[in-house]
Amino acid sequence: MTPANNPASGDLRPSAAELSNAASNFRLRMSVIDCATDAALDKTRDRHGRTVHPAAAEAARAHRDQAAVEAYRTHLAPHAEALLDVARLVLGDLPPAQHLAGWHAVLDALHTTTAKIHWILERPGAPNSEDERAQHAALWPHLTVWADHGYIASDLADQREGGQHQKSPLTDEERQTWTEMAVVAQRKGALELIESWYTADGQPITLAYLVEDDESIVVALRGDPGAPGWQVIGHYEHEYEAGRDLPAPVPPGVLRPDLSRHNRPAPAPEISLQDLLRDVVDGRSAGDVSNALLGAVQRGYAAGPMVRLQELVETSAQFASALETVQGRQVASRLAALGRQIEFLTREVHEAAEDLGATVAVLPPHRTPVVRVRTRPAVGTSPPVPPPIAGLAVRHR
Repeated sequence: MTPANNPASGDLRPSAAELSNAASNFRLRMSVIDCATDAALDKTRDRHGRTVHPAAAEAARAHRDQAAVEAYRTHLAPHAEALLDVARLVLGDLPPAQHLAGWHAVLDALHTTTAKIHWILERPGAPNSEDERAQHAALWPHLTVWADHGYIASDLADQREGGQHQKSPLTDEERQTWTEMAVVAQRKGALELIESWYTADGQPITLAYLVEDDESIVVALRGDPGAPGWQVIGHYEHEYEAGRDLPAPVPPGVLRPDLSRHNRPAPAPEISLQDLLRDVVDGRSAGDVSNALLGAVQRGYAAGPMVRLQELVETSAQFASALETVQGRQVASRLAALGRQIEFLTREVHEAAEDLGATVAVLPPHRTPVVRVRTRPAVGTSPPVPPPIAGLAVRHR
């Protein structure tokens, strides 16, 4: 009897960390497959996103399906059920919180999809046959369930090693003193927020620099810094020390729970602003420019850039509101107002475009072109460096 099959030889089952790493490796591999597939599918489309090589697109998806099955067999198949068992044990020990019901549902879905994957894999089709390709295509939606949501099981397994509690909590007196200092600093604009996360009990923690006499110290806040009632629960010399002491973060939520990163719908055809601007510059008649403007405000499946901008702003408003913080709601109101302004501008551009087209005019002939011989840049010449993007860098935990 081999040591692996002999109970007396010791427990050789993989640790929680090893199980978590297996799922992480599978998700990483799926991300690589997804990026490679997107690149392959891009080559099958024209400049506006329409598929013009359907056979090549089908081949790219078949290659994607096969690679995903191989990734599952290599990284996750030996460990999926054990990982779910560990995740359920940890989940049962967590303090009550609003997100736990959703996590239970995710683990149930992962268990169901794992059973379905194994059932299909136990009945393989002939290699390189149509049956095998159909089987791989049928497996893809189930494999993406693990790729999209397996991080929750991995995170729960990681929590088995601890990290749910603060290692060096402040006394009540220390907490009150530091909170009063931080409140005063916030009023003076000397409390700079760094990053935030949620703990296993569903409470938000935010790190901030408390600046005093040109020196700063890292403080940890529990609660919404934009609303009354938050407290300082720790102070540290640097962020690394705070990360070792404070409760570990749990995975953040999602804006739309029914969307999948790996099963996105095919992109709708769209014309870029640069193409529309080129149409205006190259245009000779009012109708040419009218059509370009109408393309910018077109609605529906192949929506124009202005309509897409409104959708971006309004969706960002939904995100800001979903943060459930005071500042998030304030920003959501601003973005919602901007969305209404873009809607107004879109209607105005549409009306102006129709009026321009109704002029039935062309450019006068005295606007003659200037003949200019444009020499090609020398081989090896670098393109001009774009200006830096304004704004502050976003810090991530």
